[in-house]
Amino acid sequence: MSQPNNPLHGIKLADMVLYLEATYGWETLGEKINIRCFTHDPSVKSSLKFLRKTPWAREKVERLYVKSIKK
Repeated sequence: MSQPNNPLHGIKLADMVLYLEATYGWETLGEKINIRCFTHDPSVKSSLKFLRKTPWAREKVERLYVKSIKK
């Protein structure tokens, strides 16, 4: 199934978190998306665990990722 208009097609959540962390750093990422997995002892592993079971938080990460790659 092709999704040419979906900027997230084929992009793993782990890749998004790694990109955002590399782009902004944990502190700025925690300011942009105020969720505990980014503000208190953040790590990629703990963030992924939380984001995979929390749809509203994952949506925020996806929105920020799309905005970031368009710049």
